[in-house]
Amino acid sequence: MDRNGLAACAALLAGTLVGTLMGCSPGGAEQPVPVAATASASAPVSEEEVSVDRDDALAKALKPLLPDGDARVSVAVAALDATADGAVYDGASAFDTASIVKVDILAALLLRAQDAGRALTSQERAYATAMIENSDNASATALWDSIGGADGLDAANLTLGLTGTRAGAGGEWGLTQTTAEDQLTLLRAVFSTEGSGLSGASRAYVVGLMGRTAADQRWGVSAAADSVSGCALKNGWLPRTATGLWDINSVGRVTVGGKPYLVSVLSDGNATKEVGVALVERVATAAVSVLTG
Repeated sequence: MDRNGLAACAALLAGTLVGTLMGCSPGGAEQPVPVAATASASAPVSEEEVSVDRDDALAKALKPLLPDGDARVSVAVAALDATADGAVYDGASAFDTASIVKVDILAALLLRAQDAGRALTSQERAYATAMIENSDNASATALWDSIGGADGLDAANLTLGLTGTRAGAGGEWGLTQTTAEDQLTLLRAVFSTEGSGLSGASRAYVVGLMGRTAADQRWGVSAAADSVSGCALKNGWLPRTATGLWDINSVGRVTVGGKPYLVSVLSDGNATKEVGVALVERVATAAVSVLTG
């Protein structure tokens, strides 16, 4: 090959090399750059995707536990120290509160006292103790009247961030409608140190009462805990006259492996109180297990 031929070959080889590096053919037409030639990192998983994964895991865990017939159940669970670390099953459906609304009534009372710059009176404290520790209905009615009834509860819930809860009409505080997600919001307002309209002293007062509920009322979400003695909770149970079926609810803080979790379980359409309690306890245990692994 003569000198001119060698030069032509060198030019062709150089053009081919440059074209390859640029993702083009020697003729200039664009060619796809091989995937193997590009460096890529895995896309980060968003909090929303993690939440959906946990919700799916919770739905799967609950599937064999869900009852046949008329009963419904809803649950929301979260680690106390991480608002994004949670899971929900049917969390936006409305249920009667029954006696779990007593925590909400007490929170409303404390907000009113804070706004007035005063402490609770000795009578209010007596009512609050009986209402939370023993689930006394007469005491709940007295404090319901003190907060301004349904209007007072609804106003307090705006401050507390509850968006799906509506106070019972006609003085029927036990027929207040709520959701599992809203009850988790209320638990955060009571147990968390951030983002609550309640003062530190008010939160400590509610937590103290919820930690001393009567021995025969320490069922429900406590089934998910390492020890019942470390739980702070409030339960609700209500037989419906029209159907004979039971509303059974439980909300509170439990500790598993040294870590606190907030759990709200709502149910209705239970054949008996005992059946409803067993359902709530199974659901609470399964929900916490989704977060603890």
